[in-house]
Amino acid sequence: MLPQLRRFAIGLTGNASDGDDLVQASYERALRYLDSFEPGTRLDSWLFRIARNLYLNEVRSRAVRTRHLQSVEASEDILVDGSRAMEARLMLASVRRLVGRLPEEQRSALLLVAVEGLSYAETAKVLDLPIGTVTSRVARARVALKNLVDEIGAADTPSEEPRREVFGS
Repeated sequence: MLPQLRRFAIGLTGNASDGDDLVQASYERALRYLDSFEPGTRLDSWLFRIARNLYLNEVRSRAVRTRHLQSVEASEDILVDGSRAMEARLMLASVRRLVGRLPEEQRSALLLVAVEGLSYAETAKVLDLPIGTVTSRVARARVALKNLVDEIGAADTPSEEPRREVFGS
């Protein structure tokens, strides 16, 4: 459960250090309120909800400041091929930056469905939303990511300007 919660926390906060702090706070809160856990329900969903609520509380307390996603150190990834490792890190950093540009409600839904593998129904429970709202948020997040990728692709493609005749014809 720890790797999934850590991945989710890093996705929410944008960096490993803050993500680890959020995981620790989530476990502390879960232990403090263990009596409120309902046996027979999913522990992971309960922990995801705790983490999300703690994150939102932190965001609200820093309402004025805007944070940018930072690259997560690839301490978990051990790759042999240096060029592939660099390419993978750059791609991961790029995807994280793009996901970080999504509104929080879309980002949370997308991370739970696409990264953590929760079903739409499970995500709806974690986020305490109707399943239709989760479906809509994930769909909007995917469209927004596609548009961001298209923008980057258009910016990287050199535009061809019409050639001017220098000497007249």
